[in-house]
Amino acid sequence: MTEKKKVFLAPQYFRKFKCIGSECEDSCCKGWKVSIDKETYKKYRCVQNVELRPLLDKYVTRERKNGGDLVNYAKIKMLDEEGICPFLSDKKLCRIQLEYGEGYLSKVCTTYPRNAIRVDNTIEMVTSLSCPEAAKLALLDPEIMEFDEYEDIPNPSLMGSCAFNTQDKQFVNRPQRYFWDLRIFTIDILQNRNYFMWERLIILGLFIEKLNKSVDENKINDIPDIIQSYNKMIEEGTFKGALDSIPAECKVQLQLIKDIIDIRVNSGVLNKIYMECYEHFLKGINYTEEATKEEIINNYQKAFEEYYKPYMDSHEYILENYLVNYVFSRLFPFSSESIFDAYMLLVLHYAIIKVHLIGMAGYNKGLEDDMVIKLISTFTKIVDHNTVFLSTITKQLKEKRFNTLAYMTIMIKN
Repeated sequence: MTEKKKVFLAPQYFRKFKCIGSECEDSCCKGWKVSIDKETYKKYRCVQNVELRPLLDKYVTRERKNGGDLVNYAKIKMLDEEGICPFLSDKKLCRIQLEYGEGYLSKVCTTYPRNAIRVDNTIEMVTSLSCPEAAKLALLDPEIMEFDEYEDIPNPSLMGSCAFNTQDKQFVNRPQRYFWDLRIFTIDILQNRNYFMWERLIILGLFIEKLNKSVDENKINDIPDIIQSYNKMIEEGTFKGALDSIPAECKVQLQLIKDIIDIRVNSGVLNKIYMECYEHFLKGINYTEEATKEEIINNYQKAFEEYYKPYMDSHEYILENYLVNYVFSRLFPFSSESIFDAYMLLVLHYAIIKVHLIGMAGYNKGLEDDMVIKLISTFTKIVDHNTVFLSTITKQLKEKRFNTLAYMTIMIKN
């Protein structure tokens, strides 16, 4: 039996991406852990270059935790409080690559910010938005984000980091068998510009709540009917106007999201660009010990109405593209312990970005594209590269019983 030909699926922006190297305003070589695979580690052991040899001996160490696997066999110890890679030249280029070529880069360094996941017989490719250049390509296109299929792979090292087979026997009576239907439905909602973004997310939440209940009751075969029912309601405009009666709870929203942001900031953030965004967020709403809660909320609402909203009214496609890229890159809604957990994390990412931008808009008396890209790329770097933080906030929200659609709506609507 001949093996089925592999298909490669990626957003259209994927093929446009090219690293701009030293011209980049940030560096992918600082602020996070860089793993070294076993094959690359062995190459490094044989390097005789008089300048690189001492650096390799000092900064490349074995990953002793759990013995280290083939991909995470070793790691690079970063320099100083900024976490800069010791192999970075003055021009922000990799000394190892300059001396020995791309073949001496680890798998992580070769592929970043690109990533691939195997789904059935398809290899899906996407970029991490922690790279500013990738974020610009993905987010600043006002057209609907579309996906293309290829028969050739643009980078041979991108063969898929994990496998997800929707036809696996273990999924016969599980919602995963409807993965493709659920993903298409989710992206269709997020890209439905007949609704504001906050409306789309709440409609998705209503659907997820219904879906979650169906799964809990083991009514898996009802999923196609649920999708069809919601598609019909969306098309008929059932939700139009109905969501307007939901009150905006700005006071609760700000405090809830600020507490979540502080968990990450207080655990230590090396990224100076993000910390500048964070400081502008606080100053933009005058979030100080001297200010009363009422003053802070008034400042927050003013920043939203006068500076954030005018920009976002004509740039909402940026958040739309962010959410679509998020969904595509994470096997949503099967990216967490439960379907609702996956939705909760989607909303949290959206809400944290939005709250930051509202404060930044207040500070700068408006928003510009480069400010938004700066925030989203650095936020992605400090959050998505930190699984401990995501696990911590998920656990805390559950403990406080905030993992409900009512609380998600508070985070979504202004």
